Amino acid sequence: MLNFDRSFDFQMTQTEKTKINETFKALKEEMSSDEIGYYKLPQSSQEIIKKVEALHVEDFSQIVIIGIGGSSLGIKAVDQILRPYTKNAKEILYLENSDPVSINLTLKKIKKEKALFFVISKSGGTIETTSIFKTVIHYCSLDLNGDDKNRIFAITDSGSALSDFAKGYEITQFNIPLNVGGRFSVLSAVGVAPLMMAGFDMSSVLRGAGDFIERFFGGSETHLLEKAYYLNSKSKETPINVLFSYADRLENFTKWFVQLWAESLGKIDTNGSHVGLTPVGLIGAVDQHSFLQLVIEGTRDKTVTFIKIEDFKDDLKIPDVTLKNIEKTNFINGKTFNTLINAQCDATMQSLIDAKVSTDIITLDFVSPQNIGALIAYFELLTSAAGVMMHINTYNQPGVELGKQILYKNLQMES
Repeated sequence: MLNFDRSFDFQMTQTEKTKINETFKALKEEMSSDEIGYYKLPQSSQEIIKKVEALHVEDFSQIVIIGIGGSSLGIKAVDQILRPYTKNAKEILYLENSDPVSINLTLKKIKKEKALFFVISKSGGTIETTSIFKTVIHYCSLDLNGDDKNRIFAITDSGSALSDFAKGYEITQFNIPLNVGGRFSVLSAVGVAPLMMAGFDMSSVLRGAGDFIERFFGGSETHLLEKAYYLNSKSKETPINVLFSYADRLENFTKWFVQLWAESLGKIDTNGSHVGLTPVGLIGAVDQHSFLQLVIEGTRDKTVTFIKIEDFKDDLKIPDVTLKNIEKTNFINGKTFNTLINAQCDATMQSLIDAKVSTDIITLDFVSPQNIGALIAYFELLTSAAGVMMHINTYNQPGVELGKQILYKNLQMES
């Protein structure tokens, strides 16, 4: 279960209520029209579950992900959060960036005979992904015309170049719905297939997401719309939105949020104005010792959302040890680290409230696949709501495409 609370006072005028109702209506129309497909992934991805269940992958112990951005960030987020709570989860290696040092280090970790390879690209032609895929084929001496093709899976749009490649070599492929963008695709085959093969309970993740989306459209999560309105109405004063996650294993989830928020909301609106809400991802308590100073005494251009986990299901205690000359911390002896990190979260949030910084907090009662699914759905819905209120196309990324065009042109000129 997720609980939500906020520090900012939000007394809605009739105009604001109308705006929120219009946004809710627009999101309902998006979902009903099937123009945007992520809303229905908790249901449609049940077919992916069935397809994976029919495969025989028990003898493999390693998953190799070849993809970048929306093709990897969501997988990494779920993997990192759920791994400590998932018995016998298989090792997952990630080949994302075109950094030669990282690629070489990861290649050396691959155990070919125990590995399943996933090449993931919605467009089917992502240059980082295709370049690394070629490198993996060469390094591992994968025979695409022999049995090695049975350990390779392609995840892409139907009809893409990668899809045609898979058909040509009779490689199993999973298709991403054409109406689901990459950064919204973690609950599609992109995340479900490899994470399920790695041993994660993706059925429960989908159920958690589906239940949250159902509650939202049933009118039970109106706080989400109110938050989107507040952030948009204050976007000129506080254009920076900080996600402060109090758990190391939420680091990749925070990075997933940064891509989702930045790529979706940094746009030119229908009036031709440049708009956006800039995301910053922090991890507590580590970043209390760096970025917190800026938030409290720096320019007042930030709002902060906290995520904390009420029960880590780990009772590690601070031992009753006295160290000469640093006895002043003895008051914490005997308490759990669970207690300590949540006390740090609460104290940090209160310090921001006292400094008149707008904050809100999401509390997970504990880590579970259902809770993580709900958390994913929450941020996806929040992003869509903010996009409607900003009068932008939330789902395209023309700025990214421009950079790709320049890259291709420059590389072709050098060759």
